[in-house]
Amino acid sequence: MTPELIPDIPRWITALAEWSACVVYILLMRKRIPTAPLIATLLSGLVIIWGVQEIAGSLPLGLWTAGMLMAVVSMYALIFACAQVTAREAGDLVARAFVLAELVASLQWQLHVFFRGDASFGASSIIVLLVVFAGGFGGAYLFERRQFPRDVHLVIDNRALVTSMAIAAATFFVSNLSFLTDSTPFSGRLGPEVMYIRTLVDLAGFVVLYAQRGQRLEVQRAIEVQSMNTLLKSQHDRYLQSRELMDEVNSRYHDLKQYMQAIRSEPDSEVRAAVVDRLEQQIKGYEAVSLDTGNTVVDTMLTTKTTQAAQQGITVTSVVDGAALDFMDVIDIVTVFGNALDNAIEATQHVPEEDRRLVRVAVSRQGAFAMLRFENYFAGSVELVNGLPPTTKDDAHHHGYGLKNIRNVAEAYGGSLTIASEDGWFVLRMLLPVPDAGAGSRRQG
Repeated sequence: MTPELIPDIPRWITALAEWSACVVYILLMRKRIPTAPLIATLLSGLVIIWGVQEIAGSLPLGLWTAGMLMAVVSMYALIFACAQVTAREAGDLVARAFVLAELVASLQWQLHVFFRGDASFGASSIIVLLVVFAGGFGGAYLFERRQFPRDVHLVIDNRALVTSMAIAAATFFVSNLSFLTDSTPFSGRLGPEVMYIRTLVDLAGFVVLYAQRGQRLEVQRAIEVQSMNTLLKSQHDRYLQSRELMDEVNSRYHDLKQYMQAIRSEPDSEVRAAVVDRLEQQIKGYEAVSLDTGNTVVDTMLTTKTTQAAQQGITVTSVVDGAALDFMDVIDIVTVFGNALDNAIEATQHVPEEDRRLVRVAVSRQGAFAMLRFENYFAGSVELVNGLPPTTKDDAHHHGYGLKNIRNVAEAYGGSLTIASEDGWFVLRMLLPVPDAGAGSRRQG
């Protein structure tokens, strides 16, 4: 194909398209830097991407691939600098931004050549450019926004990254094939035909990437629901086991009184010793301290978790009015106390100073609200993603749902959950409105 038939897209239009596509995906993500530095970085990025395009345009045809790689690297650097993403997530976004930039730039230039007939620019050409860019990138932002929900952090693994990059590379290759040769079954031979193929292939690539992300979101949501349900069932099963254990402890306590009377009335020292030995054997394993908060479910959870923490050298102190939570369903109480205390104990067991291996629990009624507060010593800062700290486990697909379950409970009761780091403590607060006395007590689950 000859240059006379198809004028090349000016480098400044390509640069503006690549920069605009990066801005679209940066706006869809959480920002890494505050507003003022963000604007300065974006403007600097525009200058850099423009400069890279001008340099790439001056390179010999044999270095065309190197010029494209330079452009991709500059887009990657801009997205990574502005958006709060990992290296793999930035790579995935670059693949999408690159295809989107190719699509809008191709569409704009196709319309320009159709109406103008050459590479010259006038007032009408600028208007067409502004309309196409505003419509293309604005529409892409609105279209993509549903695939970037604020409350979901889509994990990009190596396989997902390679897939996105492969789709982008294939799209770019096929869309530009006619510019390289017209001797393939997939090449166009006329100027308008070549540009139409390019725009259509870029559109198909954008749609494929959109569908791919949507499918990954659905898979992750399914995994999340399954993991959350599994965690809920596990917590409830452990509660039932603890409840049975406490019932048995209470039964043994009743027997203790009988043994004490037998010991006092037995004159034979050998018989007394035998009774004591039998008593010690029977109470072995039931050393947990029983609590009485006014709510049997809370008693069970606190007793179980306090014992578990003590075995790891962690002290749990609690000031809890269990009656303040009588309006809550059993499984909801188990979910909140089980996950909150499990997370606190897991975090605290890594604290080297024994005197700082502390967990504090407080529950109280404050007017029309029930306040729950879980604290554990925490040396560091809390980085929140969608209001929750990200999981520290390697398998992010299957972990990190404990706090999400707690937040779901808070929202189910019309309450709120806040997490913060205060004076060296990790603090989890729940504020739940207490239903009116006449509106019913604990929900049945």
